[in-house]
Amino acid sequence: MAKYESIVVFSVLNKTDEDVQALVEKFKALIESNGTLESIDDWGKRKLAYLINDEAEGYYVLYNFECEPNFPAELERIAGITEGVLRSIVVRK
Repeated sequence: MAKYESIVVFSVLNKTDEDVQALVEKFKALIESNGTLESIDDWGKRKLAYLINDEAEGYYVLYNFECEPNFPAELERIAGITEGVLRSIVVRK
């Protein structure tokens, strides 16, 4: 088991707070089912450095977790195909 952190930027355009929180919970549940979630740092809505898909703001969440080495690739794959995720990255600590 190795320690990882993942930052996910969720879209806030045409989404309610409940929609964004549902996505945050979806990724929380995904990480918990494949490893040990150590902490979630909810940064909230922030201005993006540049436009992504014509959006100027995003909802940032930092997940710290411990898992097997094969799960981060799967997490990035799921983030890439999930509607409402602007950007994501997983980094080994």
